[in-house]
Amino acid sequence: MQISCLTFVNNNQIPLKYSCKGDNVSPPLAISDVPKSAKSLALIMHDPDSPDGTFIHWAVWNIDPTITNIVEDTAPVGSSVGVNDFGQQAYGGPCPQNGTHHYIFELYALDTMLNLPETTTGVDVTINMQSHILTKARTMGTFGE
Repeated sequence: MQISCLTFVNNNQIPLKYSCKGDNVSPPLAISDVPKSAKSLALIMHDPDSPDGTFIHWAVWNIDPTITNIVEDTAPVGSSVGVNDFGQQAYGGPCPQNGTHHYIFELYALDTMLNLPETTTGVDVTINMQSHILTKARTMGTFGE
């Protein structure tokens, strides 16, 4: 399985548009080679460089496994969006207080749909999907000074 961003190359700078200093919208993503046995996908965007530990910027689950693109500034139709570590049920773009941080988009193929309320936090999504992961893919961008 693969995930890539259509506006920046893996391990390179995330454009300003997708940060808190820009339009703060989610970037467009491409998905391929999802296992045929997948019942759903989950997407977690997080910053492992946060001073307080991993900071979750976006948590989306119950994504249709046949999807090949996630359009800019949207969550896929029929998916659920959880509460990020900004306390919002939305995408929250890179917004480091200092230095350059890494922002990882991890896509998980799951063997089930997750029955979780949309008030679920990204951490709880991660915990609830652990025993259902078939495979995962990731892409990463950087942002900061």
